[in-house]
Amino acid sequence: MHRRIIAPGALAAASLLLAIPASAASYSPGAPGIGDPYYPYYGNGGYDVSHYDLRLRYQPKTDELQGTATILARTTQDLSSFDLDFLLDVSEVRVNGAKAAFRHAEQHELVITPRTPLAKGTPVTVVVRYSGVPSTKSAYGFDTWHRTPDGAVAADEPEAAWWWFPSNDHPSDKATYDVSVAVPDGTQAISNGTLQSTRSERGWTRYSWRQNKPQATYLATLAIGRFDITTGTSERGVPVLNAYSRDLGDNDGAARASVERTGEIVDWLSDYFGPYPFASAGGYVPNTTTGYALETQTRVFYSPKQFAKGTNTSVVVHELAHQWYGDDVSLKGWKDIWLNEGFATYAQWLWSEHEGEGTAQELADYLYASHPADDPFWTVAPGDPGADDQFDDAVYDRGAAAIQALRDEVGDTAFFRILKGWPQSHAYGNASVADFERYAERVSGKPLAGLFDTWLYQRSKPVAGAARSFAAAGTAGEAVPRPKSWQKIEAAHGGHGR
Repeated sequence: MHRRIIAPGALAAASLLLAIPASAASYSPGAPGIGDPYYPYYGNGGYDVSHYDLRLRYQPKTDELQGTATILARTTQDLSSFDLDFLLDVSEVRVNGAKAAFRHAEQHELVITPRTPLAKGTPVTVVVRYSGVPSTKSAYGFDTWHRTPDGAVAADEPEAAWWWFPSNDHPSDKATYDVSVAVPDGTQAISNGTLQSTRSERGWTRYSWRQNKPQATYLATLAIGRFDITTGTSERGVPVLNAYSRDLGDNDGAARASVERTGEIVDWLSDYFGPYPFASAGGYVPNTTTGYALETQTRVFYSPKQFAKGTNTSVVVHELAHQWYGDDVSLKGWKDIWLNEGFATYAQWLWSEHEGEGTAQELADYLYASHPADDPFWTVAPGDPGADDQFDDAVYDRGAAAIQALRDEVGDTAFFRILKGWPQSHAYGNASVADFERYAERVSGKPLAGLFDTWLYQRSKPVAGAARSFAAAGTAGEAVPRPKSWQKIEAAHGGHGR
């Protein structure tokens, strides 16, 4: 070891340098986007959120929303300013207790400049006071705030938060939530997680909900209206809360006959995916004109149209499967959407088998045979479909076929270990398609790069034999019978996105 000699004058100079804060030149604005190639300006750079506390007041008659959002975060760089994704009118912003300058920019950016720059690693408390009429706001030519005859609903993908709370709106920045909403007496407010309290005062009732597990912003939901609420517990002890608008009309019976099976289906899915990962389960069916369902965490959103043709347990299976694949383990980036939709669709294939309406293999065979080689269906790559095709049928159907091909390749024992182990290996975090590929290889002990490339990335129909048992009849030109469950499974696809 060489001892270093330092002259007294040099030591004093070094001490002085340590006492001087970093140059202001080292501070820079956080990026206005988190870096997702599909949606460059969604999310923001420079910080990571740990908790949202939302205290809201909503008047259904006028669609007026008032709110105070308290956001707990930690900086990931030296920040001179940072953005939140938000559309409503802001009256005040405070950062660590001090008033901060703010302005709206671009389509949906709220730019905040704190009084004092924030060093990397600093805990930050941001308070935003705001108000507005969400239904009057739009960005990029669309809106995701849905009025109903007795209130409103916030539920959409890949974005919905901008219309009701400021956020870092990207799945990679998950956080816990407290959502407290005051509404006129006789109206209810539904959100994620568990209901902590209900309190009435001077004609208003406040509902306070808590989501105690990390949740992506697009999975946060708010429903305000007049609901019939049912509660119960599954056989395995999962609390279930469901809500139905009181004016569903002819769709009411079919909606209840489907969604009231939530506890049963959660328990059934647990056999494949492992223990249910959250403190509650359930869904709600508001009186909306939208046509989709969405896996909003612990409290699934269903459109009445999902039940227009009768009971539809298949869509309930799809959305509840997302509680493991999509909610518990969330996307690293939107290009990883196969991890959500492929596995939720495959859960429907397993349910079809359970109900005696077609096996997973029969569904895979029918899919393979029903799309000829020149069908544009095969030009969408589920492993990276592109923003325009993010919710294309191929992401769901070819995505599920890829999972059946994996099952064929590794055998049932390894396959079901993968299916159950994956949510536990990345619980409450984020993962990519590449992460799943590595995990499947590790569990199965087999090289799988070629299989995943064929089914997830090649923009052509896999050749016969790409999966060991696929569609022998279809490749010979013979008709492959359509499984009874096919149409119901397909109907779930139209769900996501705007």
